[in-house]
Amino acid sequence: MIMKKLSANVGWLWVKEGFAIFRKQPAEMLTLFFFYLFLMLTIGVIPILGQILPLVLVPVFSMTFMHACDQIEQKKRVYPSLILAGFRSPALRSLLSLGVLYFVAAIIAVAGSVIVDDGAFWKMMTGQIQLNAKNVRETNMTSGMLFSALLYTPAAMGFWYAAPLIAWQKMSLGKSIFYSFFTVRKLTKAFLVYGLAWAVIGILLPAVISTLVAIVIGKSILSILILLPLSMVLTLVMYCSFYSTYISIFGKPDFSTNTNSLG
Repeated sequence: MIMKKLSANVGWLWVKEGFAIFRKQPAEMLTLFFFYLFLMLTIGVIPILGQILPLVLVPVFSMTFMHACDQIEQKKRVYPSLILAGFRSPALRSLLSLGVLYFVAAIIAVAGSVIVDDGAFWKMMTGQIQLNAKNVRETNMTSGMLFSALLYTPAAMGFWYAAPLIAWQKMSLGKSIFYSFFTVRKLTKAFLVYGLAWAVIGILLPAVISTLVAIVIGKSILSILILLPLSMVLTLVMYCSFYSTYISIFGKPDFSTNTNSLG
């Protein structure tokens, strides 16, 4: 395993590399993403499990997009069948166990918000109240969201690289989380730049575009028609940039010593 020392400005380079990877096969990546959305919508109709499985399966499907980016970097075509790459991994059981930890950590983080907002955020997440301007204004929900995000941060650091370390480096579940946490901690400045860049691109940019469309044209439906594809593209670019963060630190996966099958 290779771990490199990186400067803070590499956080912005990761974002740029994400755009560069996406531009090589945008149609193929969007097709793969539509397959992913379809599967998530299908799973979502299952009572109870439909609320749990999408989060549990995040590590499995994250490897779909990691493999897709690796295919692109190898100048190979990305096909829809790649959607099942994570399920074909010998490390599937560990990836699913990681997904269960995702779910447990999220529940703990959201439940912890009751300390600061009297349960407003928890009620919203469990469908007891709606997310609207009135409820946000009349409760301490915003503080609850921020507190939950703060609680979840250590878990997010541990989960960040866990899936590819399990699938590509053949690490155990515990070891992958350990390495991920301390890698992110060691490169805090780079990840702060990376996070700030995505906050501007993923939040402020759509907000500015939406406002301009509303001012110039005045039709909210047009804003939705513009923002929906934009959000999908930015989500895919973010996945591609995640691949860039991984290979810049740990190097490209060596499938000559890895039994993973992409077939």
